Amino acid sequence: MPVLIREEMTVDCAAIRDLTKAAFASVEHSSQTEAEIIEALRIAGALTLSLVAIEDGDVIGHIAFSPVLVDGTNVGWYGLGPVSVQVNRQKNGIGSELVREGLQRLAQTGAKGCVVLGEPDYYKRFGFEADTGLVLDGVPASYFMRLVLHGRPPKGRVTYHAGFDAR
Repeated sequence: MPVLIREEMTVDCAAIRDLTKAAFASVEHSSQTEAEIIEALRIAGALTLSLVAIEDGDVIGHIAFSPVLVDGTNVGWYGLGPVSVQVNRQKNGIGSELVREGLQRLAQTGAKGCVVLGEPDYYKRFGFEADTGLVLDGVPASYFMRLVLHGRPPKGRVTYHAGFDAR
C-alpha cells in the first residue's frame, strides 16, 4: 500500500508526538524537545503547515512548517522542521516525500521562501543553499539554508516562533 501524505488532523496529534520523540531519541544534536516545539506551535496557531505520512492507517512520518521573522519582520518566509520518520522506516524516502510535498504546498500558499537548520547534504537535494545574508544566531552558516519560492531572498537575522524556545 502506498504512503499517503495529508494534512494533520486532531486525531493524529498523539501519534505525531510519539513519532517525533522516537525519531529524535538517538539524534546527537537533538534538544529532545522537538515534540514540545510542535505542540507549542500548534497551540499558538503557528503551525502553518503540518503534514503526516500515513501507511496502513498509521502515522509513519511528519513535517512542520511555521513562520519566521527576518530582522523582526514577517516577510512571508517559513521554517521547515521538525521533520520525523518512524525509526524503522527511515532512509526509505518518506522524509524526502514529506519535504517535497510540504514545499510544494507552501509555494502554493504564496510563501516567498523557506529556511531550514539541518544537514547540508540532505537539504541541498531539495534546492536549499547556504546564504550568508540570512543569519541564525549561534549556527554555522553551512547548516542554516534557504530556498527561495517566490521573489528574492531577504537579508537579516532570522527568528523562529517562540514555540522553538523549548530548545
